[in-house]
Amino acid sequence: MFDFMEFFAGGGMVRAGLGSSWNCAFANDFDFKKSVTYQRNWGSKGELFVGDVRSISHRSLPTCDLAWASFPCQDLSLAGGGAGLKGERSGTFYPFWDLMASLHNDGRSPSIIAIENVVGTLTSHEGKDFSAICDAFSSLNYRFGVVVVDAALFVPQSRPRMFIIGVREDIAIPLDLLSPEPVLPFHTTSIKRACSSLSRKSSANLVWWNIPTPKMRTVTFADLIEDNPTSVEWHSPDETLALLKMMSALNFAKVEAAKRSGRKMVGTIYRRTRLENGIRTQRAEIRFDDIAGCLRTPSGGSSRQLIMVVDGQKIRTRLISSRETARLMGLPEKYKLPSRYNEAYHLTGDGVAVPVVRHLAAHIFEPVLKSSIYKKEKVA
Repeated sequence: MFDFMEFFAGGGMVRAGLGSSWNCAFANDFDFKKSVTYQRNWGSKGELFVGDVRSISHRSLPTCDLAWASFPCQDLSLAGGGAGLKGERSGTFYPFWDLMASLHNDGRSPSIIAIENVVGTLTSHEGKDFSAICDAFSSLNYRFGVVVVDAALFVPQSRPRMFIIGVREDIAIPLDLLSPEPVLPFHTTSIKRACSSLSRKSSANLVWWNIPTPKMRTVTFADLIEDNPTSVEWHSPDETLALLKMMSALNFAKVEAAKRSGRKMVGTIYRRTRLENGIRTQRAEIRFDDIAGCLRTPSGGSSRQLIMVVDGQKIRTRLISSRETARLMGLPEKYKLPSRYNEAYHLTGDGVAVPVVRHLAAHIFEPVLKSSIYKKEKVA
């Protein structure tokens, strides 16, 4: 059994991904509503601290094998304001890291530290934010590697995310977990470019994780759709027609092709504002590639994903349901979602895809920890 801490825990999707071989010794989130859902699913045994990460004392933290932090992405996202690590939300990385530094000074550093965020982190402020994070790992003498994993490898949702995984310097990393150079699909061109600008010390501590590619996903988005959802209602014919009228000629052609496909087709729609002939025009843009677009937190109606089901000449549309968003994140059917739609969408749209966490645990965290434990026991 391994012990872990999860910061910015949300609804506990990291906990779900790590699985039964892991014990949550500490969890934290400042959002009261998310914390209620966390406790509904994982119980209330005192490990969850609800409050700002800045208010946590390192003395209250347990000694753990893993510390995971999915700090807020808004200031690092390409859709955000561009404040980066200086922003109020994404800047919470620093108080989290202060806790890690304090544990280091106490001789209680986690064996592994993993952080997760959007791929925009790699290029935020011309790569300076990424370099600052890597320098933080190096400052505590962690060897670290960065990967980009798209949840679409496991679930039918386009959701690429960056993961930086560091291992404490005194822990041996099995050689088969390392690659001599970056390899696809987990080491992208953006990663290689960002890593080329690291400081000398950070470059010396950089490793390339050797992660196997999962077997081909067989589940499509259509497989996850509810016929009779309870959290949303199907649109009226007039509402569906209004969406069709919002489509450009190219997107409308996609719908016409779906009609002729000879099978039921499920597409996802986002409303986006486009500049056309100097005029800002709201468009409904659709994709029929058997995967959903990336779930986002519903700050407004335009950011909530819609679905369109085309079955011959019959077309129906509606908002994606709460349960469908949970399925797209790899959460089990028994996972208890908030009853209010926007709260459920915010919870899942802010989360980490469960099978991605499981993949990283199976192919990095657990082999590293099992190897180090074995060596310690052998010496003893």
